[in-house]
Amino acid sequence: MVRDALAIRVEGLAKQYEIGALKRGRDNLRERFSDAVRSTFRRGADRGGAQKFWALRDVSFRIERGESVGVIGSNGAGKSTLLKILSRITTPTQGFAEIHGRVGSLLEVGTGFHPELTGRENIYLNGAILGMSRAEIQSKFDRIVDFAEVEKFIDLPVKRYSSGMYVRLAFAVAAHLDPEILIVDEVLSVGDLAFQRKCLGRMGTAAREGRTVLFVSHNLAAVKSLCTRGLLLDNGRLEMDGTSEAVVGRYVALHEEALSGERRHRIESDPTWKDTSRGFFLYPRGERAEMAVDCGDDIVLEFEVESPKDLEEATVGIVVVTTAGEKVASMSSKVQNVASTPGPSRRWSVRCDMGRLPLNAGIYRLHVYFGNGGFDFARFTSALAIKVREHDVFGWGNPLPPVESWGSIYWEPRWEIAPARRAAVFTAASPLVEVE
Repeated sequence: MVRDALAIRVEGLAKQYEIGALKRGRDNLRERFSDAVRSTFRRGADRGGAQKFWALRDVSFRIERGESVGVIGSNGAGKSTLLKILSRITTPTQGFAEIHGRVGSLLEVGTGFHPELTGRENIYLNGAILGMSRAEIQSKFDRIVDFAEVEKFIDLPVKRYSSGMYVRLAFAVAAHLDPEILIVDEVLSVGDLAFQRKCLGRMGTAAREGRTVLFVSHNLAAVKSLCTRGLLLDNGRLEMDGTSEAVVGRYVALHEEALSGERRHRIESDPTWKDTSRGFFLYPRGERAEMAVDCGDDIVLEFEVESPKDLEEATVGIVVVTTAGEKVASMSSKVQNVASTPGPSRRWSVRCDMGRLPLNAGIYRLHVYFGNGGFDFARFTSALAIKVREHDVFGWGNPLPPVESWGSIYWEPRWEIAPARRAAVFTAASPLVEVE
């Protein structure tokens, strides 16, 4: 490979964190300073119980200038750690990463901005960090503000911005100050749908202009459309490096393998949901977290939910998602005004007859939300799975095409197809004449 064509080179990259005891995986300057201050009050504290955790292990790859590369993987796979190393926010434990070019990165809300400075001041500050002159920044200033849609607030301290405003301005700065390498993490999910589309369009433009784009997202459709190449991380290691289409396919297959046939007698509520989620558990019927049906079958879900205290009533919501994380369908007993049998009770039995849910062949995950009629207490992420087998639903002699061909659902529209009563013909006098 010609060195001038090289944008990023990673060799044997590894990152180890120590969890428990005094170290908590804090790694940037602010976090190290905070821990140093705390440690003065903890001298003599028990350091036992510390565990070492490898967020990345032996990762190597090269990216040429002008490539658009998607980085995918499950939560905890090491994606954000990799981008922090490439953005020089954190240092590796082993190996090295070479960056050839000016980097604009957007990794998390707040990265690169000073909260006490105004939006205007932060634009100039970030431009200066990237090595740009004041005249260069000024020439792009109006485009940045227009893209971020924060003109009314540009002279307010960014600490007063909402998370959406913050991200809009941060992305606009990162994308418009002419970085040779643009690194974007899943932080775009904070914005609304229109903003996400605008950002994806801007990243596509950057890639067409010959800039290097490194994009982390759980939106696999966006990765396939925006990126020509993909990197799949799994448990801190590079599982696959190939075309975005092939890498996304491998990622989906890994998820299906993990879900298929999984047995769990008890599922704990997602601890990141709310403080109130602690102590909630879901019990699949028959201690199996997966059910298998033929395409076109009725689907009936049965499970029990346990709460840490008695509840007078219960509401349940279910969201069906693909293994790629794309939502297919949602419904809740609250929305349908279906009341539960009155309590009090800590254990609630749930039976949800979903009817003939028109799912094409594939594996689907179910998120379950549990509440009391006022609001949701707990969410069980990927609590259950449905494996839909191929089947000749309409009796046409072949099973319906799989998800990859037709999408997640099939449908049964009403058709009327007949010869047209009028024929349209072209004549020299008139471009189009209808005749009986």
